[in-house]
Amino acid sequence: MKTLKITLLIAIALLVTNQAQARFETHDFATPQMEKDYNVLVQELRCLVCQNQNLADSNAELAQDMRLRVYKMLSEGNSKDEIVDFMVLRYGDFVMYRPPVKKSTLVLWYSPLIFFAVAAIVVVSYLRRQKKEVEEVVDEQQQKKARSLLDD
Repeated sequence: MKTLKITLLIAIALLVTNQAQARFETHDFATPQMEKDYNVLVQELRCLVCQNQNLADSNAELAQDMRLRVYKMLSEGNSKDEIVDFMVLRYGDFVMYRPPVKKSTLVLWYSPLIFFAVAAIVVVSYLRRQKKEVEEVVDEQQQKKARSLLDD
């Protein structure tokens, strides 16, 4: 009876852990420089499926395919720039974490600055309005009345 319980627990544990296995990719690099280029590229290229993850951090199938494509292109002798150009041509500028500054990406680069400037203008105008309201609250009659009360 006891061995049956142990066997059952082991079977359940194996079934549960089988589902949680992670995939590991191994690549054989011809040179250390090729491995270094691969690591740089998978850190700089963005997974298009995941929310703000690079290819190295993502387990999505598209990211796996993209990592394999990077490896194959490096093995074929392509440079990092050629691989980035291929990925940008295929997936657009969004595939890069640091897209180049050009007409189509101006909003990406300068919208935070514009947002900050607008927020600063709103805050300054609000503070000026508050200051004027405080100044307008105390008029000359109220000042005379306050002086007369203080004198008495």
